[in-house]
Amino acid sequence: MTRFKAILGAMVAALVLSQGGAMAQSATENYKLGTGDKVRVIVYGEDDLGGSFEVDSNGTVSLPLIGSVKAAGLSAHQLETQVTADLAAGYLNDPRVNIEVTTYRPFYVIGEVNKPGQYPYVNDMGVANAVAMAGGYTDRAVESTVCVRRNGDTKEVCVDADETVKILPGDVVRIRENPFWAVISVVSPLAGLALLRGSY
Repeated sequence: MTRFKAILGAMVAALVLSQGGAMAQSATENYKLGTGDKVRVIVYGEDDLGGSFEVDSNGTVSLPLIGSVKAAGLSAHQLETQVTADLAAGYLNDPRVNIEVTTYRPFYVIGEVNKPGQYPYVNDMGVANAVAMAGGYTDRAVESTVCVRRNGDTKEVCVDADETVKILPGDVVRIRENPFWAVISVVSPLAGLALLRGSY
């Protein structure tokens, strides 16, 4: 019975590990390239055709032999398939290509943080990490929610700022101002003006 339990436990662990690996691979495959991303291209047996390349402002990468290839909106695997097809179309017989993302495009933090601006993306970025990189919340910040505009989207979405919210490359993260301070910023000048008038 003990041996059976050990074998069963090993089988369950292997299943969990395989599912976790599949989930991680799926997340990587789903990532869409954009301007500012850098990729490493390997063409096996053809060292001169590989190297590190950046997705330019037109959303393309310029590669040896085949020239500009559209990369924006594609996953690394999809770009790999496209480059393989282009090389096979009159350049190489049965090319074998591998492409991986080496540097992700930056994300941005604006609003009520101490150091708003552009920051380099790191894997598994959450709201807390993003805010910490931007110097933390100001005294006027609403810390319970965060507004995020995904790269390429025209509208932002405001959600609860918890550990389930992940920041992606190219995102614009906005920390809102507490409504109390927004009211004070309007009322204070008016109050000052009223006092000034009353002194005449």
